[in-house]
Amino acid sequence: MLTTSLPAPPAPLSPRRRWTVLAVCALSMFLVGVDATIVNVGLPEIGRGLDVGTRGLEWVVDAYTVVMAGLLIVAGALADRLGRRRVFRYGLLVFGLASLACALAPSLGVLVAARAVQGIGASMLSPVALAIVVNAMPDPRERARAIGVWASVFGLSMAAGPVTGGALIGAFGWRAVFWFNVPVVLLALVLVALFVPESRGQRARRLDLPGQVLLTAVLGLTVGLLIEGPHIGWTSPTALVGYVLTAAAAAAFVRVELRRDEPLMDLGLFRRPPFVTAVLGATAVFVALNVTLLLSTLYLQQARGWTPLASGAATLPMALGATLCAPWSGVLVGRVGPRRPLLLAGGFTAAGGLCLARLDGHTDLRLLLVAFLLIGIGFGFANAPLTNAAVGGLPPSRAGVAGAITSTSRQVGVAVGIAVAGGLVAGADPAGLAAASRPGWLIVSACGLFLLVAARTAPRP
Repeated sequence: MLTTSLPAPPAPLSPRRRWTVLAVCALSMFLVGVDATIVNVGLPEIGRGLDVGTRGLEWVVDAYTVVMAGLLIVAGALADRLGRRRVFRYGLLVFGLASLACALAPSLGVLVAARAVQGIGASMLSPVALAIVVNAMPDPRERARAIGVWASVFGLSMAAGPVTGGALIGAFGWRAVFWFNVPVVLLALVLVALFVPESRGQRARRLDLPGQVLLTAVLGLTVGLLIEGPHIGWTSPTALVGYVLTAAAAAAFVRVELRRDEPLMDLGLFRRPPFVTAVLGATAVFVALNVTLLLSTLYLQQARGWTPLASGAATLPMALGATLCAPWSGVLVGRVGPRRPLLLAGGFTAAGGLCLARLDGHTDLRLLLVAFLLIGIGFGFANAPLTNAAVGGLPPSRAGVAGAITSTSRQVGVAVGIAVAGGLVAGADPAGLAAASRPGWLIVSACGLFLLVAARTAPRP
């Protein structure tokens, strides 16, 4: 009698191997997070080196974040279909080659294009690395600890970017912030080949190419209008055409997604108030963080004449607050639910913004450092409860999509924050930059107040 043997499931990884996988993936995630903010502190130097103004410099940051935000969800679907390790390695390779192109860019146009390609690579790293970690940790308790470490690394990477960038620029010039990525990517490629196992989704989702194109169009048009609006005029014919195109693309996206069996974005999740406020809260947190980073960088370097190293070092309290409070926030979410950490996040963020609402050219350095510390603490407390509020109460089949949408909203917040902050100070001379930036600090406070509202809709423990 003939018998057919089924392939044996892969043997579980040893504890040491599992945590090695987490370390490798966290290294790549740290690189992605740092690269979202490391460039901020170097924008004035890039502007001087390439002879461009603030408006062009905004695209150096937003070309990366818009492309990354638009492709995060489809990158996760591709990894489930083609293999997570394979897509992860491709992402590292694309990211590394694009970093090399950024470091060698002779003009602003080449730099912006290379940053967009960098965003493609980054989109293949963030969601895929998390899926690899979750697959490697079958025990729920161990997986929870791993995700806590993951969240801490993510918060640290975003806050550490300006400090790292300031040190590199002070020692080697602005191109060093991109050269820095190349050896890290090479190391990560070797470690992935040695330690990370291949895995796939149990059921690969179909690719939603029309939805992907429309989502990218909506994000690109929105951010483009925010960046170019102050210069072309908010009521100019070009701007009006942009509004119509954005509205049409958004309406078409909703129509396409509602008609597909396996949409790119599960719009049914937006019927849950806790999910909606979590997504908006994630956007608000990253708007506040990036408004802070860009306004403080321009203020310290252009209005007060600080070096990139000194202005990066000034953000150390922000990095310290985020690093200390991110793991504490995760513990609080596990014990008492997301409401209390969200209240703390909102209160500290709002207080930090209000500290600088009357900023001028001679504001006491101690007040600046206190404001940065408060905003860093708010950022540290925010990420864990927002993620919990987004996916809490959902079955596993929908939690992954909810997490991907929340990750996308964070990158949207980065792009919007840079566009808004750049629009406020575009054209301001060094003497008037502090006054021009004051509405930005009120925006930071408003983002903190929104987190207080989000806490009221967060699920109870």
